[in-house]
Amino acid sequence: MTVIAGRYRLLDILAEGATGTVWRALDETDGREVALKEFRVPDGLPADEAPLFHARRERAARAAARIAHPSVVRTLGVATEDGRPWLVTELVRGLTLAETLEAAGPLPPREAARVGAEVLGALRAARGEDVAHRGVEPGHVLLANDGRIVVTGFGTAPEEAPGEADDLASVAELLAGAGAKTPPEDAEALRALVEEVRRPAPGRPPTAERFERELRRLATGGARDLPEEQGTGGTAPGGTAPGGRTPEGGADGTRGRRETDGAGSGGARTAPRGGGRTGRGTGPRRATVLLAGLVGALLIAGALVYHAVRG
Repeated sequence: MTVIAGRYRLLDILAEGATGTVWRALDETDGREVALKEFRVPDGLPADEAPLFHARRERAARAAARIAHPSVVRTLGVATEDGRPWLVTELVRGLTLAETLEAAGPLPPREAARVGAEVLGALRAARGEDVAHRGVEPGHVLLANDGRIVVTGFGTAPEEAPGEADDLASVAELLAGAGAKTPPEDAEALRALVEEVRRPAPGRPPTAERFERELRRLATGGARDLPEEQGTGGTAPGGTAPGGRTPEGGADGTRGRRETDGAGSGGARTAPRGGGRTGRGTGPRRATVLLAGLVGALLIAGALVYHAVRG
């Protein structure tokens, strides 16, 4: 078996594409498995330009390591063999979106919306670090066995970062072919969101922040924001606050106040805005009961006195 950089033993091929080959490899320094991307030199590239090509790939790979987002595949480093860089990333076990669609057909609309929200969050986080993506396709999206949605393919594009419109168009095209047509109400909501991006209304260009927020609402069964309700509050890259919470408060986009669990663990739970009983309402209720009891006692005592007098 071939060993790269004296450390990574190649095991088998995971995927092949226009930019290179992805291998499953064993990191012999700690015994864990990783993914190793072998870059392919473009056909027709003059030999004297190959070093510059490899240098650009290495810079892009190291830039990808700066992205910190749960839906971006983690870049662990860059290995060098014979002057060529190899991108080392975490090994994510699961199926690509392309494989899933081929095997099982379109996703339920809410699941498709969840995929779109996580992909867009990953692209926004990457753009925040000036890291480009060649364009997200179903083969770049992994539906991991642990429930994560993970985007691969960072660190392989030219240095210039894409604009927000490129991110929106990429996710819209991804969703256009990923969502099922049932249930009808969810399918229609997803289609409307995609159409807003593909055919924006004059003077109202969509924003990545709002698109991601609306996708998360749809994914959790929430209603869409009315135009006057749309805020511009800041969020972490990817449209969520740290820990996966949306600006509204809940981790799933629900609204509510958050409370610590009282044990000092920093855990939080979402409490509903109304309908819950607290100790504050027991005082007046208890006074009413006591007053009624007192009136009843006086009535009984009066009746006894009346009968005693008559006797």
